[in-house]
Amino acid sequence: MTYAKAGFHNVVDLGRWFKDTYDLPLPLGANILRRDLDPEMSSECCRLMRESIEYALDHREEALNYALQFARDVDPQLAEKFVGMYVNHHTVDCGEVVPKAAQKLLDMGFEAGLIPHRVEVEFIR
Repeated sequence: MTYAKAGFHNVVDLGRWFKDTYDLPLPLGANILRRDLDPEMSSECCRLMRESIEYALDHREEALNYALQFARDVDPQLAEKFVGMYVNHHTVDCGEVVPKAAQKLLDMGFEAGLIPHRVEVEFIR
């Protein structure tokens, strides 16, 4: 079912607005690790997540078919588009642009009073 069929309409495409306004991708999610983990453990967690994501990207159809088992009446083409927003080249290697985008989003949340104190983004690889 599409948004239009469900009676919804698009007010603003936040991803496009964020890109047009700040020339950054809109961060949609993150994998979080505890700061008190041993650096070796953090590195191992990152390696395992990266390998899992790379496997899913290399076996996209199989991964999507697996995920669709848990979706309710989701059109496969819509699911493909949705998954592509969350699992893409930025997921494997975020470079410098994703940390910058995440920091911008957190700063905006603080400035709007939605986050009680300023948060400094830390990325590990």
